[in-house]
Amino acid sequence: MTSLETFIHEIEERKKRKIDLLDNTLYEKKENIERTKGSTIKELNEHYENEAKAKAERESARIIESSRLDAKKILFEAISANMDSTFTLIKKELKNFTQTPQYKDVLEKMVTYAKEKLGNDITIHCREKDRTFLKEKKITLGSPINTIGGLIAEDKKGTLELDLTFEELLRTNEDKVKSFLLEKATA
Repeated sequence: MTSLETFIHEIEERKKRKIDLLDNTLYEKKENIERTKGSTIKELNEHYENEAKAKAERESARIIESSRLDAKKILFEAISANMDSTFTLIKKELKNFTQTPQYKDVLEKMVTYAKEKLGNDITIHCREKDRTFLKEKKITLGSPINTIGGLIAEDKKGTLELDLTFEELLRTNEDKVKSFLLEKATA
């Protein structure tokens, strides 16, 4: 072989080695990229699965809480309707009570209480039906009032007033009555 052929052969060998080296480097980089790609895809899948699971849990919790609030609202509306009907029934029973002999005793106790709070010289406002009974007891009467029962007392100056009508007594004790009824309903 001539030196030119040897030289060309050497160049071709070098070129072949460089090509082989480049092929090996390319193959290694390709393998590296494939491993990185697989790892990245796996990480992304896990990340988005976890994120989707977290979002689903949050949405589930929101839906459950919303349902609980709706249930409480329905329960509150039912209790409120029941309370309204119960208060209507209480007023009816109070009206019936005014037809009993015990009602006159209650009126007398109300007058006594009013005198204790406002002094002996008071004016009583009551239902038209109760005026005859209170006149017999020598009580000063003012104008009649529209009420289920009970009375309103005022001192002679008209500066102090004590409202002992059944409606007012029921209104001022409404929270206690509702608590009592709610306890009975849930017991």
